[in-house]
Amino acid sequence: MKSFTSALYYIFFFTTGVPLLTIALLVWALSRPFDKRLYYLHLYTQYWTAFALLIIPGWKITVIGRKKIDNSKAVVFVSNHQSEFDIMVVSKLFAHFKWISKSEVFKVPIIGWNMRLNKYVELKRGDRKSIIQMIKDSVETIKKGSSIFIFPEGTRSKTGVLRPFSSGAFVIAKRAKIGIQPIAISGTKNILEKDGWMLNYKANVTITILDVIPYETIKDMETSDIANMVRKQITEYVKEHTINK
Repeated sequence: MKSFTSALYYIFFFTTGVPLLTIALLVWALSRPFDKRLYYLHLYTQYWTAFALLIIPGWKITVIGRKKIDNSKAVVFVSNHQSEFDIMVVSKLFAHFKWISKSEVFKVPIIGWNMRLNKYVELKRGDRKSIIQMIKDSVETIKKGSSIFIFPEGTRSKTGVLRPFSSGAFVIAKRAKIGIQPIAISGTKNILEKDGWMLNYKANVTITILDVIPYETIKDMETSDIANMVRKQITEYVKEHTINK
């Protein structure tokens, strides 16, 4: 039964994706002349994704600390990674940013096409040249006024325990001379576990927005020390909400 209903959800997602992508193209065409950051296209994309979450009433998503996000200032958003659905639930932040995502996702029909339309940043994992280009593209994106969002674990955690953070996000923050805003996500692994495809239709997800870590705090720190500091902050909130559930 779970496999059947999961298949129905994916069919619904991709079927509705065709007309929704058409609307995205229209938003892009109408707003691009005056919206160089593609703010309205990204906002539309977030409403599109939020709609895909809304149709499952058993998925309860709570956002804590939304007012801590300041869309007038670019930051590096950094989050833990429990599930593919992390990307979807983050849409509930309604914050302006560009995703940094692995190149495979850009090849997915509809989803990948919309990502290219939004000018999200592509990364080929394990490829040094791609990593260097990703950092360069991210800094340029920030200079144009957009934040970026990255999962520094690189891949999803099966257990919910945070994996070590790679340095890319923190190199970008130092080069662009901007702050880091940690995000703690709890509960998405209960929707879809790593390496699985069947969905659970009851899950309590909490997204906690932490205070921005100013550039002045990190400018003289080693990137490895910044990574450990941010990982520790996020871990505390993930543990807190895991215990409360």
